[in-house]
Amino acid sequence: MLLAFRAANVRSFRDELEFSMLATARAEGDVVRQVSWREEGQPLGVLPAAGIFGANGSGKSNVLEAMDDMRFYVVNSFRRTGEVLPRWPFRLDSDFESRPSSYEVDIVLGGVRHEYGFVLDGERVHEEWAVRYPRGKAARLFRRTREALDPGSSARAETRAVERLLRPNALFLSTAAAANHSLLTPLYEWFRRNLLPADVSNRPSRQAFTVEMLDRGIDRERILTLLRAADLGIVGARKLEADPALKERLTRALREAVDEDGKSVDEAADLAFAMDGFSLVHQGISGEVELQPHEESLGTLVWLGLIGPLVMALSGGSVLLADELDASLHPALVQRVIELFQRPETNPHRAQLIFNSHDPTILGDSRESRLLGRDQTWFTEKRIDGSTRLFPLLDLDPRKYEAVGRRYLEGRYGATPILSGSEFDRVGELIAADE
Repeated sequence: MLLAFRAANVRSFRDELEFSMLATARAEGDVVRQVSWREEGQPLGVLPAAGIFGANGSGKSNVLEAMDDMRFYVVNSFRRTGEVLPRWPFRLDSDFESRPSSYEVDIVLGGVRHEYGFVLDGERVHEEWAVRYPRGKAARLFRRTREALDPGSSARAETRAVERLLRPNALFLSTAAAANHSLLTPLYEWFRRNLLPADVSNRPSRQAFTVEMLDRGIDRERILTLLRAADLGIVGARKLEADPALKERLTRALREAVDEDGKSVDEAADLAFAMDGFSLVHQGISGEVELQPHEESLGTLVWLGLIGPLVMALSGGSVLLADELDASLHPALVQRVIELFQRPETNPHRAQLIFNSHDPTILGDSRESRLLGRDQTWFTEKRIDGSTRLFPLLDLDPRKYEAVGRRYLEGRYGATPILSGSEFDRVGELIAADE
């Protein structure tokens, strides 16, 4: 499970952002998961879900993007052979564009707490480290600087062998996984299977992935159950195979067109995957009817693209990053998604959901109506210099029975837009001037 994430000089975050999934003394007790993290030690209380709220352009999505950036570097840096690493530094201050960016996670993996992080710029990795706590005391797996590599106290021969393959612009963890390093490959696999992004850019591939899951035995019934549960009238789906030769040519063309930007290469593969297409089967008066995507509502397509990753996360105990969870979905449906992660009965593998939203009903107007506890709620706010500030609701010392949703809309917590009535009036005057 994810315990914490930290990053600095990343996207709209000039200064360090720190995001925690650790439960506090104010947590709602029925949602907290007790997680063993070392031998014979007291378990940690970890949260299964957290939501981020804020004005448009305040940086909500960039919290999730920063997590996905870290995953991208771990999974892809060894495979990329170019001299320049793709980067997403804070760009509203020219001094920061040349400075390195940093990323760090704190997780529980195989019942042991791990910390892993790195510092890099477009040319090279400056620092990288991994530590585990098998008995509560830090045991270094490795530490890398620009000058040297400390192989730690375990698997030293394997670590030294990986060092010979290492490039300045590739992460050691990414390189170690390619060499099947016994201690580091599980950490790499955590990144490969976690921090699963669900945003607008990968919606077509997520829709295709959901349809693909219908051919996977037990996943079929899970997918169909969620399609039926949303009251969309859908009883099935069918994958439509694209011409293999055309698909290969388009894939190559997409890769060549977007190879300047590292993430776009992955997006090209996603788009190629989505080329197959699909139809959704509805129950009509005279029997079943297949409808093409362009005949479906946006909400139906959004739900279809979400439930594949949702089922994957719940069945595999992964971390799902859902950008604008409430976009085009009914609030009742959003509530059910959050509850799937909050309830131990529907989330036995301790999956986690991290999402952003504009929907104040999630915050509730009473303790009974809240979908999230006070330590599961975060806000983003844009500073005067354009950088993002991320802060938890707990920083504002909310009362146990506080009407969080109403107070949020009233601007009591900040993180809401400051709209200029005079500018809106000015638009009306400009339009009237044309008459």
